[in-house]
Amino acid sequence: MSNLNIKPKVLVSHQWPPEILLRLKEHCQVKVLGSDSFTTQEEFLKALPGADAVIIIPSITIDNKVLDIAGPQLKVIATASAGLGHIDLNECRRRGIKVGYVADTVTKAVAEMTISLMLATARRLDEAMQSVKTGAWGTKWDSALWMCGKQVSGSVIGIVGLGRIGLATAKRLSAFEPSRILYSGNSVKPEAAKVRAEFVSFNELLETSDFVIATCSVHARNQKLFNAEAFARMKKDSVFINVTRGALVDQDALYDALSTHKIGAAGLDVTTPEPLPTDHKLLTLKNCLITPHIASGTIETRMAMCSLTVDNILAGLTDNPLPCPC
Repeated sequence: MSNLNIKPKVLVSHQWPPEILLRLKEHCQVKVLGSDSFTTQEEFLKALPGADAVIIIPSITIDNKVLDIAGPQLKVIATASAGLGHIDLNECRRRGIKVGYVADTVTKAVAEMTISLMLATARRLDEAMQSVKTGAWGTKWDSALWMCGKQVSGSVIGIVGLGRIGLATAKRLSAFEPSRILYSGNSVKPEAAKVRAEFVSFNELLETSDFVIATCSVHARNQKLFNAEAFARMKKDSVFINVTRGALVDQDALYDALSTHKIGAAGLDVTTPEPLPTDHKLLTLKNCLITPHIASGTIETRMAMCSLTVDNILAGLTDNPLPCPC
C-alpha cells in the first residue's frame, strides 16, 4: 500500500468490528460514526465532506445531492450489502466514483434466514412463545387446532426472483418435500432445473402458491410490486415472506390484507422505513412477524462482509480493481 503516502480519509457510517478496522487504520484516517445509537442520514451527511472513501449500509442513501456534499475528492463507496437500491449507481459512474458491494457473501445466511422466517411465521412461533410467557398455555386450549399453523411439506412454494438467494433458498426448501416449487422473474433460469423449479408468470405464482417468497432485487420498476392487487390474487391462507427490501411492498396494502384475512400471514425481515417505528400498525397484528433486517446476521457472514468491504475500499483508494465491483 506504498502509494498511500498521505493517508486518505475514510468515513464509516456505523460501528465496525475492531479487528477489521485495524487493517483499514494502517493505511487510512478512519472516522466511525455511531456508538450506542443508529446513525441517521443527517449525521452521515454532517460528517461526509472531505471523505475520500465511505463505508455504508442500506439505511444510508447515496444520490446526486449526497455526492455534491461529499466533494470531488470522493473516490470509492463500499456498501456492506448485496442490495444496491440505496445507491445511485449511474450518478456514481458519471462522476468516476467506484462502488463495491458484498454480492455472494450473504447468500447462505440469507437463504437460511428466509427459511427460518418462513417456518416461524407459518407455525406461529411468536404467538406460541407469548402463550407460554402469558400463561395462556394450558388455559386457552379450546380445540385440537389451538395454535396450529401451516405445513411446508406438500405445499406449493413460489419464489419471486430466482437469483443467488432465491436459488439457494429453493435448494434448501427441497428437503421439506413441497409438492411444487414455482418461480417468476424476467426469464427462465437454466439452473432452476437443479431444484425442479417451474417458471410461471407472476400472477400465476401468486394465485397458486401456499408460500410466496420475495427474493428479487428492487429497482424503480418493481417498487410496491406487492400491492393490493397482488395480495388479492393470493390464497386466503397463504404466507408472504420478504427478505429483500421494504420498497418492494405496499405496507398499507399488506396491513389491509392481513387485518382482513385476505392472506394468512406475513414474515418480514425488511420494512420501510428502517427501523420501523414502534407504533407502526403492522406491529399490532398477530399474523405479522417482523425481524430487524438480520438476514445476513451470522457472525461468519458479517465478518466476511466487513472484510470484503474493507478490501473494496483499499483497492479503490489505490486505483486497483475492486474485488467485488458493482
